[in-house]
Amino acid sequence: MKKIKIIGGITWAIACLILIIILFPGLNSFSASVSRLPFMKINPRLSGGEIAYEIVAKSCTLDIRQPVFNGLFKERNSGFVQIDWRGEVPGIIKDSIDFNRDGKKDFCIIVNRKESKTDLFAFNSKVRSLIISTPTSYGWAARVELVK
Repeated sequence: MKKIKIIGGITWAIACLILIIILFPGLNSFSASVSRLPFMKINPRLSGGEIAYEIVAKSCTLDIRQPVFNGLFKERNSGFVQIDWRGEVPGIIKDSIDFNRDGKKDFCIIVNRKESKTDLFAFNSKVRSLIISTPTSYGWAARVELVK
């Protein structure tokens, strides 16, 4: 019985080694094909959420994303809304944002890109503070903290 276990273990180890050697060159294409499956999605905490609506200007587009409150098992009490400016972004950005689309401005954001300084003025009690304001490859992005 002991020899059968040893022979079985060695056979299993050799089979796994051969499988790894065969699969190793194709790991990049395999991972790319798995990432395209319909159930594979980027977490909204990383991507900023889906785009709720856009405001298009001559040289710049403002994307206001849907508020993100997701957690591991249930929604959190605090979240954020991400705002993206794409295209030729001016040196000083001043926009009033109505993220919940109720017809009232929820906050005003002023970004001085040259000094990397951002000011936030909240008009809605659900708006807390600025989480981050940063240059991106496509323009500028800011995340504003919200509570439910």
